[in-house]
Amino acid sequence: MASTNKVFISFALRDIKAHDRLLEQLKKEQTTYSFVEMPIKQSWEPSWKEECRKVVTDCDGVIGLITKNVIRADGQQWELRCAYEGRVPVLLIHGDDDKLPAKLPEPVGQRDIDAWTWPIISTFLNRL
Repeated sequence: MASTNKVFISFALRDIKAHDRLLEQLKKEQTTYSFVEMPIKQSWEPSWKEECRKVVTDCDGVIGLITKNVIRADGQQWELRCAYEGRVPVLLIHGDDDKLPAKLPEPVGQRDIDAWTWPIISTFLNRL
């Protein structure tokens, strides 16, 4: 698949402040990527799910901001499921200082969640 230089940002709506901080950081670092998202999460709508799958799988990678809010974030869970099913590279980063619940829902489940640091994000982006 040809590179699009697009990275999808997956986040729970309750984590909008963390999302904004991440975008600020990415802008400050002047990456060569553009960042896309589904700001309106309507996971109960089949048409939204279809559009979400298309947007996610058209990207070179996905960065998922993971916090305790992922448990109730059906839209974010769907976004990540689309990425994994579409074999899009995913970086999961811990979106805040709060401890994560012991049991996280699929598709996050037992996957590694990295610390939110620029070297980790930069390494991920450079591998896309």
